[in-house]
Amino acid sequence: MAALLPARRLRAAGLVPPLADSLLAAVFVAGSMAEALTSDTARSPLVHALLAVPAMAALAWRRRYPLSVAAAVIATNIAVNPDGEFSTLLALVLVSFTLGAELDAPRSWFALALVAVPFMAAMTYEGLEPSDVAAALVFLAGPWAVGVAMRQRTARTTEAVARAARLEHERDAQNAAAAAQERLRIARELHDIVSHSISVVAIQTQAVRRRLKPEQVQEVQDLAAVETTARQALAEMRRLFGVLRSEGEAPSLAPQPGLGELERLLQQVRAAGLPVELRVTGERIELPPGADLAAYRIVQEGLTNALRHASAQRASVSLRYLPHTLEVAVEDDGRGPRRDDAGHGGGHGLVGVRERVALYGGTVEFGPASKVGSRLAATLPVRERR
Repeated sequence: MAALLPARRLRAAGLVPPLADSLLAAVFVAGSMAEALTSDTARSPLVHALLAVPAMAALAWRRRYPLSVAAAVIATNIAVNPDGEFSTLLALVLVSFTLGAELDAPRSWFALALVAVPFMAAMTYEGLEPSDVAAALVFLAGPWAVGVAMRQRTARTTEAVARAARLEHERDAQNAAAAAQERLRIARELHDIVSHSISVVAIQTQAVRRRLKPEQVQEVQDLAAVETTARQALAEMRRLFGVLRSEGEAPSLAPQPGLGELERLLQQVRAAGLPVELRVTGERIELPPGADLAAYRIVQEGLTNALRHASAQRASVSLRYLPHTLEVAVEDDGRGPRRDDAGHGGGHGLVGVRERVALYGGTVEFGPASKVGSRLAATLPVRERR
């Protein structure tokens, strides 16, 4: 492990090139060595080897130091390859592509000039012909333009990925904030339910205590203790509301709604112009207050979505009572849900539905209806299995 640490530091500093670049540079080095040893047109095999081999080896660092490598390659090409016969010319093609791919404008334009101007000057000295200009365009400007196009495409792709990640992060943050807001709303509503239940306990305990006979001293004391505990709990619940409430919000004096208020809700929706059909199957059971409120809110959210967002013409509400669960479904014939709505996205109302159902260990689905429109369905456990 300790032996790997210097290698990692060298690689991070750019002193160890990538493996693919090293292999490519090795190919050019081998070609230059072969040219120095076998070519009859090399002016000096020794000079060719001494100049071309280091320049070709520098190609391994072409992406890390593109301008320096380009300067070395163009100088070597002018010195040992004025006739354009050796692999140093192909190295110029690779270098030109690298300059376009690795450098932003205006440095990229300067880099192209760094390669093209000496190349054209050397060709002019040797006797410039019209075909030489075309060769310069093919061997230098062409690869450089391809590199620029690839760099721009990579930049657009990277920007698109970063934008998508940023939007996803913002959406997750918005969903988290919406979930927190809905949890606070649910907590306030459950606070009202629990406070009412504790008040009933205190009142009924007091009523029973007053009906006891004088000789039932122990029973009176026990009930008095229950009554005192209930009133203390109620006082703590009021303090808890002070923590949960928003600025300037007063405690709600109206009872929280339940399925007993469902018909009134349906009448309001019908009065707003949306015909609604109610279907109830199974034997009705008395629901715990919290589950009763959750079922009502589910129906309310489904009808609100159908009325305000889906442009529905008709809607239906179904309640199916099972021995241990209540199944609630709201369907409409309007616009189907968007892809985001069907997943974990959607409006704050759907976030609230999911939070309520999760509170009771149930399940919720929101998606397309069987034929047309959308369907909001939830299963609420209302009795513990024995």
